[in-house]
Order: sequence, then structure tokens, then C-alpha cells
Amino acid sequence: MKILVTGAAGFIGMHTALCLLRRGDSVVGIDNLKDYYDVRLKHSRLEQLVGQGDFRFETIDITDRPVMAGLFAREGFDRVVHLAAQAGVRHSLVNPAAYVDSNLVGFLTVLEGCRHHAVQHLVYASSSSVYGGNTRMPFAEHDPVDHPASLYAATKKANELMAHAYSHLYRLPTTGLRFFTVYGPWGRPDMAPFLFTRAIIEGRPIDVFNHGNMRRDFSYIDDIVAAVVRVSDRPPSADGSFDPAHPDPASSSAPYRVFNIGNQQPVSLLEFIGQLERQLGRPAEKRLLPMQPGDVETTYADTSALARWIDFSPNTPLADGIARFVAWYRDFYRI
Repeated sequence: MKILVTGAAGFIGMHTALCLLRRGDSVVGIDNLKDYYDVRLKHSRLEQLVGQGDFRFETIDITDRPVMAGLFAREGFDRVVHLAAQAGVRHSLVNPAAYVDSNLVGFLTVLEGCRHHAVQHLVYASSSSVYGGNTRMPFAEHDPVDHPASLYAATKKANELMAHAYSHLYRLPTTGLRFFTVYGPWGRPDMAPFLFTRAIIEGRPIDVFNHGNMRRDFSYIDDIVAAVVRVSDRPPSADGSFDPAHPDPASSSAPYRVFNIGNQQPVSLLEFIGQLERQLGRPAEKRLLPMQPGDVETTYADTSALARWIDFSPNTPLADGIARFVAWYRDFYRI
């Protein structure tokens, strides 16, 4: 297979490209190498892909319509794994335009490329944030997600709607994956595991929002990537049991699916910090703060639909995942 991975210099993108290369696929990776966080980390991720097989990288911004159209016309991709996006809930409060540009305009260029060049399957990143104000746990794909708590969440919900329109109109097989708090080696510096680890090592206090009463369905990167690759191997077809009188948001009469992809085991933020403290061998100074705008108190994935679809079952215990992350962090930063 010849596969386009957008956001290849990102956390999930790098790991996904590496998994595809190791099984023998040809991978073209693109990324705009934006300085939302340290670009040196992005370059270091790309270095992990060099020499791993048939891999090429191009610095491309997915919002550049002519360049993206040329890329699709030139390459003839079999599949696309679209992971490029402006990420981060809190950043959407201060720079909303970046989310409209990357997550809406950028996604449109990907959809158009897939439509016009007979791509067999588009797999794209959605987010657990689409559940917004929902309080019924665990979050299930069959529940409505009409009350986003941030613009970031709204753009991810919009991606699912845009994908459905293209699946319906052009019979383009699309699968959206709602990621739940992915962590592990090479993770993003703006996320809690990275921020907490750096602060604890440097002896600085860490900000713990909602006074520590937060629970997250932390999902280890290797489990997530294994699921992404398996999903890419199974393009959806129309759901023959779909009832338009009682529409299920997770399926369709079009070749369209949406799945949760998480660990099914939410843990408290304080428990997560405790695991970091044990691995780092030092306590964290905690600064307890109120809930931040755009945050939700708990995320908890029902992944039963994904388990039926691809026989997916995450199997990395939190303690093991954190140990691997801390080991990578110490090695990468020579601490």
C-alpha cells in the first residue's frame, strides 16, 4: 500500500508512520512543522523514520489547496491517515483562527484529494472532546455529541460531519477515530505527562485543575497505533441495518464509521501524578486550581464497537506506560 500520513512529525503521526513502514507499506509523510511547540522535537521524530523503509517526507501545510491537490494528483495514494491538526483545547481560547484554518480548511483539502483520486479509505483523527457536556459514562459513539465545550471540540465534530457528507455524496469510505488522552514516548510537550514530568524534575509546582478531581482515559501510544493501522485495513461499507427514522450517529447508509479509541480505564489525575512520582523518585509540588474553560471533568471510552470491528483490546497498564515514557524522557533530554 502507498499511504499518506499527514502530521507525520507529530506524536501519533510519527508512531503510525513507523508502524506502517515496519510492515512494508510505502509512506509519504507531510507536516507543516509549525512552532506550536518545539520544532526540534518534530525534527527528532522525523529522524526516527529515516531508513525504516520506503519513506519520504515533504514540508506541506494542509491548508495550501494547490499544493495539496498537486500532491494527490502526483502520488496516487491507496489510503490516507489524516492526523494533522491544530491540537489543544486551551490554545483554542486564544487563537481560534488557527483551528478553523487547520482543522476545517485543511480537512477539506484532504477530503477533496481523496474524492478526486479514488483513495480507498480515509482514516482521520477526531477527539474525545466531541463529547463535551455529556455526563453519561462511558462515552459511546451512539450518543449525540451536540454540546462541545471548546472550539477545538467543535472543529472535530465538524470533521465528522464533513466526512459523512463526502461518504454520502461520493461514496468515499471514511473512518473517524475519537482519541482519548494518548500518551507515551515522543509525546506532545503541551500535554500533562510531559508538562508534569518536566516540572517535577526541575522542582517546580505543577498546575492541577479542578482541585485534582479530574479523571482521564489515558491511552498508551502503542495500543492506539495498533488500532489505527487495523482500522485502515478495514474500509467501511454502508450499514445495511441503518435506520434513518432512528439514525445512529456512529454509522450510516454511506460508507462511514466513527469509533472511540481509548483504554476503557479512566484514572484520576492524582493517581496519574502518583505514578509519575514513583518513576521519577521525587514528589510533585501540586498547585490545586479550579476547572479551566473548555475542560471536562471526566473522559471514559466505551470501545466495544471498535473491539467488534477490529478485535481491538488495549493491554498496556498505566504503570508500564508511564515507566516507558519517563525512560524515553530521561534519555531524550539526557537527564
